[in-house]
Amino acid sequence: MSRVDALLADYGSHHRTRGNLVCHVFGVTLIIYGLLALLGEVPLGIGGLTAAEALIGGAFLFYLTLHPALAFGVLAATVLLDAAARAVGDWRVGVGAFVIGWIFQAVGHARFEKNSPAFFRNLVHLLVGPMFLVNELLRIRRPMPAARAAE
Repeated sequence: MSRVDALLADYGSHHRTRGNLVCHVFGVTLIIYGLLALLGEVPLGIGGLTAAEALIGGAFLFYLTLHPALAFGVLAATVLLDAAARAVGDWRVGVGAFVIGWIFQAVGHARFEKNSPAFFRNLVHLLVGPMFLVNELLRIRRPMPAARAAE
């Protein structure tokens, strides 16, 4: 089994119910938006780049080592979220999005999945989450890492 398959399968084993997946679509999106909004306030002094773009670049390099098509899928999503964060331009909105995103995550695991988040066991799953969701939405990597259980 390849490394990407192992990571997606492990992450998927903590995200089997439709309710939890829906919570994660909203939660992960809001968390990433919030992070980018906050890091967008930290200039790097290099052509208008911020710490947000540094995070996007570093994550992209990590994803490239796992699966190029998924890497570009996550890159497209994060670039859109970064552009939205720049357009809004208010770090307070970022803080709110970040907090609400984690509430969605907690509800998904407590109400629907009835387990703890995967990153409690492996911090790499904080990066696997966005890749997992891109794969779930676009079906880039087959076969799917985990069978979906009915809610």
